[in-house]
Amino acid sequence: MSFPDLMAGPPPTHLPEDPAAAELAAGTPTTDVVRRHPESPIAWATLAQEARDAGADDVTVYAYARVGYHRSLDMLRRNGWKGHGPVPWEHEPNRGFLQALALLTQAAGAIGETGEEQRCRDFLRDSSPAAYDALLA
Repeated sequence: MSFPDLMAGPPPTHLPEDPAAAELAAGTPTTDVVRRHPESPIAWATLAQEARDAGADDVTVYAYARVGYHRSLDMLRRNGWKGHGPVPWEHEPNRGFLQALALLTQAAGAIGETGEEQRCRDFLRDSSPAAYDALLA
């Protein structure tokens, strides 16, 4: 008889393909993609990144990243995530969530929300060390 590993954590969460990703890759303007796919983490993360790259106010970047983060939490929960556990960077559809979380981390720091910045930083590192290294390190 074999026993389950009680010390093992939850299995990795693998989000489904995000249809917005293909539209973004095809060059569709991000605001159009957000309007068609307001539930899309990658669309909101891309909007936050574009705003940051264009020199938008930190509050605007924070708002876009926060929407992407919350849309991600909804999607993660619908796909079996229980509030913790790995969300691998290597699985492409997870990247919208991870990018939104990294952008939220940076934007929280930029507006002086240091508690949230640290919580988000820890959450990203715990979810995916590879994403943390790629996006924040």
